[in-house]
Amino acid sequence: MMLEKLCSVTDIADGEVRRFDLGKLRLAVVHIGDDFYAIGDRCSHADISLSEGEVDAKNRTLECWKHGSCFSLETGAPNTLPATKAVPTYDLRVDDGDLYVEVH
Repeated sequence: MMLEKLCSVTDIADGEVRRFDLGKLRLAVVHIGDDFYAIGDRCSHADISLSEGEVDAKNRTLECWKHGSCFSLETGAPNTLPATKAVPTYDLRVDDGDLYVEVH
């Protein structure tokens, strides 16, 4: 396992999503309250960037803007069709005000 620095925790506003590219790995990182979530940035239904979608802070989901599938930020599982496959999730760590992702 390797830790990759993404940004400062203050770089992503509460309720917002931001895309990060780490080589071939594309992440959508979401900030909700005191929590940060990282999921794969490609919708499992079509190759659409999830980081361009809408965050639902109450349900902790990220909606794909193209076809409306909502993905759990905690598990990556789709909660609505047309997507039927989960997207990967990644563990994040906060250290000294910076946000890091665990890459395997």
